Amino acid sequence: MKTYRVAILGCRSRGTAAAKAYHAHPRTEIVALCDLVQERLDALGDIVNVSAHFTDLDEMIRQTSPDIVAIPTATEAHYPLAMRVLEHGVNIEVEKPLCVDLVQADAILAKAKEKNARVVVHHQRRVSPTMQAVAKVLNEGKIGELRYIYASGKGYYAGYGLMNIGTHVVNNMLRFGGHCRSVVTQATTGGRCITPQDVLPSPSGMGIVAGEYVTATLQFNGHVTGTLLQHRFPKIDTDAYTMELYGTEGRLLWSELKGAWWLPTPHFVPDGTHDRWKLLTPIYPEHYDAASGANADDYGIVEEYVNALDENREHECNGEEGRHVIEVLMGIFESAARGTRVELPQKNREHPLLQWRAEAGLGDMPEMPRDYGTWLAKETERLNA
Repeated sequence: MKTYRVAILGCRSRGTAAAKAYHAHPRTEIVALCDLVQERLDALGDIVNVSAHFTDLDEMIRQTSPDIVAIPTATEAHYPLAMRVLEHGVNIEVEKPLCVDLVQADAILAKAKEKNARVVVHHQRRVSPTMQAVAKVLNEGKIGELRYIYASGKGYYAGYGLMNIGTHVVNNMLRFGGHCRSVVTQATTGGRCITPQDVLPSPSGMGIVAGEYVTATLQFNGHVTGTLLQHRFPKIDTDAYTMELYGTEGRLLWSELKGAWWLPTPHFVPDGTHDRWKLLTPIYPEHYDAASGANADDYGIVEEYVNALDENREHECNGEEGRHVIEVLMGIFESAARGTRVELPQKNREHPLLQWRAEAGLGDMPEMPRDYGTWLAKETERLNA
């Protein structure tokens, strides 16, 4: 069986997590690391025992001929780096989100098609052991016919939350609902509907955003609908990052922290005497070893990539799915701005918030801090002024 050669482009925290997963998998070998900071190269090189260090990605690809280049970098760098790697005809795995708008997403997928390369987006929750357990129970028909999906983020300022953890939330919903056909959104900032003045650069280089509180209704294939909540909380609450699937005969609950659960009845009011929710057993890849130091969800991305390449098929978290996540997010922003239902996929691929702001005759957007905490403090000051 082929061993796939992997290069890691970016050696900070997400790069370290990705490298540990590829290093632990028996069918992948890390052949090179690339970063602009020597200390990061040295530190990660020691962890995964890789001495081939580069500061130029093109030279790295020419010298080491990887099958996959992982791009776990800051969001604003995803597009230019992905395009450079794809120019070499090499498969990529990009940290979420794929990019910041549909123009970029379309260009990445077009380049991948031109070069006959595969695109994977690092939506690791979609292939996590707990999500696999949810999928197994659903596929076995234990909740009957799926009819509704509820999902929530962690309590970030909503616009930023959508582009950050919201990309995972939407991707999780897509796994079970199928493609989203339309979006209707209510978004508020400072207790009122958003205005063009509320359109701002996101923290962490995640593009253009708006909305402090966002509630979106998603229409999936058939009759399945969903509700996505991205609401600003006083502090981040990881417990809120959940998804629930409602079926005609039962329900399934997924939680980042609390695992996967099955309720064998569609209508249940707690009676105070017992808990009918049943904890599901996570489903790990056969050869996953927790002692390796690799996160199980990240390892799932690698396992699926190996299987997809072996079978010459698309990855569960492929580029088309990653682009559709961006379509949903841009649809949410457009619906909030226009006050109307937005049909997907969009014919106009430009960022809807930038169009909305331009139509209002507004000039350049104010500069905003990159750090989320500092950004939030400045935005809170604006809203309280």
